[in-house]
Amino acid sequence: MHDVLDEVHRRWAAGETIGLGTVVATFSSAPRAPGAAMVVAEDGTVTGSVSGGCVEGAVYELAQQVMADGEPVLQRFGVSDDDAFAVGLTCGGIIDIYTERIDRESMPELPLVVASVHSGEPVAVATVVEHPDPDRVGRRLIVWTDRQSGGLGSDRADDAVADDVRGLLATGRTEVLHYGPEGQRRGEGMAVFVNSFEPPPRLLVFGAIDFASAMAGLGSYLGYQVTVCDARPVFATTTRFPQADEVVVDWPHRYLRAEADAGRIDRRTVVTVLTHDPKFDVPLLEVALRLDLGYVGAMGSRRTHDDRVKRLQEAGLSEAELSRLASPIGLDLGARTPEETAVSIAAEIIALRWGGGGSRLAELDGRIHG
Repeated sequence: MHDVLDEVHRRWAAGETIGLGTVVATFSSAPRAPGAAMVVAEDGTVTGSVSGGCVEGAVYELAQQVMADGEPVLQRFGVSDDDAFAVGLTCGGIIDIYTERIDRESMPELPLVVASVHSGEPVAVATVVEHPDPDRVGRRLIVWTDRQSGGLGSDRADDAVADDVRGLLATGRTEVLHYGPEGQRRGEGMAVFVNSFEPPPRLLVFGAIDFASAMAGLGSYLGYQVTVCDARPVFATTTRFPQADEVVVDWPHRYLRAEADAGRIDRRTVVTVLTHDPKFDVPLLEVALRLDLGYVGAMGSRRTHDDRVKRLQEAGLSEAELSRLASPIGLDLGARTPEETAVSIAAEIIALRWGGGGSRLAELDGRIHG
């Protein structure tokens, strides 16, 4: 729901009622991940998407229905036996969509969630989507790392779910958890959808060059919080990098060490080293390769790479630490321009994150979406 949260809040604040359809589970080659959402307003306006177009029409009708009667619906969509284009996923996947009515009465905690998301405080919304008691369906528990609000119908359920939700929140995972009707961990009957809202992952771009400008723009487009860092104040300016969230003048290794010590980076953080200058990138990579990061890539020719690895070995980095380095950076796309190179780097980051091989889909068999 992250991409439609502000629209939901805007309608909520205006006293409107909306129908909200959310992907809660996916199977096989589903087009959207859990958490993807579609908003249907009272005036018929639609915001967001749950399937890229396959079942939006059916979810629109469900949203109209739940706005009218207030009864939430958990519906599974897959390929239709009779007609693959009739309320089915032509891509071959299966998705479970939970459609509910949202208004001030049904979700009084919404402003708390929005405030946390905007301030960068991790928060999760746990919603009962299946239960033997229909009155329990739709109940919510809002969970932060240090507190909670709302309730799922029993203290036992609240305690069990809150504990598990904090585990999911720590890694930013959104998924369905299963329990017994009162929160029994080995029971069946209650399904709780946990929608995790966490700060956006960070992209740290080191080296204020033209390639960095392209990387900052693409990183912002992909949803990263982008920082450009360079020790040279004449190059590291907000004028040169308008799409970056921040531009920092500091020695790269000193900045990264300080951010790590302050707890402002995590295993989702992406580091791109574009300086290809040993006095900048070797000290920086000494720090980066010893941290638990999502990606560390360094620009340069193969000769530059070999020299860089030799210097890092002399600095005491182990083979395991050096294996974390993506260098030369990016996938082989034949890129020439800074913008094309940024796409190549982003493609490698995406492939490593989701386990893609970087091959042409037209030449492969099997599922498209993992």
